Amino acid sequence: MFSKTESEIKLMKQAAMLVSQTLEEVAHMLKPGVTTLQIDQLCKTFIRDHHAVPSFYQYRGYPHNICASVNEVVVHGFPNNLPLKDGDIVSIDIGVILNGWHGDHAYTFIIGETSDEILQLVKVTKQSLYLGIEKAIVNNRVGDISFAIQDYVERKHKYGVVRELVGHGLGKNLHEDPQVPNYGKRGSGPKLKENWVLAIEPMITLGSREIYTDEDGWTVRTRDGKVAVHFEHDVCIKRQQALILSDYSIIEVAEKANQNLNSTYY
Repeated sequence: MFSKTESEIKLMKQAAMLVSQTLEEVAHMLKPGVTTLQIDQLCKTFIRDHHAVPSFYQYRGYPHNICASVNEVVVHGFPNNLPLKDGDIVSIDIGVILNGWHGDHAYTFIIGETSDEILQLVKVTKQSLYLGIEKAIVNNRVGDISFAIQDYVERKHKYGVVRELVGHGLGKNLHEDPQVPNYGKRGSGPKLKENWVLAIEPMITLGSREIYTDEDGWTVRTRDGKVAVHFEHDVCIKRQQALILSDYSIIEVAEKANQNLNSTYY
C-alpha cells in the first residue's frame, strides 16, 4: 500500500538530498549573531534556486519555510529575529517538494561551547536515530524501530522520549502512514514492507518528556525548560539494510569546518 517503485525512490532521494544540501548551507552560515529568520530566508532561496518548493510553508497554515527550534523548543519553532548566541542548541527541520516528491529531515547544531551533559544528549540522540534505522528492514515491525530508540535513550541514558510527536511515512504527501513513534514494544505495529519510505525522527529531552505548545499553535517546548534535541533521516525499507536517502556526511563536513560550531560530541 505504501511501497514506492524504484524510479520513485530515485526521485525521493533527489528530494532528500536537496534537504541535506540545504542543511549543509545552514551549517556553513551558523554563528553567534545570525538569526533564525535569516536562516529561513537562506533556505527558501536555496530551495527555490534548485527548482523545488519549501514544503512547510503554509502547510496547515505554518507561516515559515523551515522549523528552527532553539534550546528548550522541541520542534516547530518559528524563525525569528533574535540573534543566536554562543551555547545555543539549534535544531533545523526542512522539507522540500521536488518533482512532486517530499524530502523531510532535521539536524541539531551546537553553537560554540556548551556543557558536557548537553554534548552527551546530542550524541545519544543522533546515535539513537541510527539504532532505529538498523531495524528498518523488511518483515520487522514499526515497534522494532520504536523500541530500539526508546531502549537506548530512555533505559540506558535516562533521557525523555517525547510521546506526542512521532515520525511518519513520506512520499507524495509530507505525512503518510504509518506513524513511527520513538517509543514502543518490539514486534508491535505494522509489518515493514520493501520500499516503504519513512521519516524516522527521535525527539529527545534532557529532563522530563512532558511538553506544551505555545499560543501560536505550533511551537512545542519542554515543560521543564530543559534542552531538547531532534535528528531526522529519510529512510527506505530494504531486505538486508535500510537505504538512507538523506546524507548527513555533507552536513558534518560543513559543521566541522565551521569554527563557530561544536562537533566535539562525535
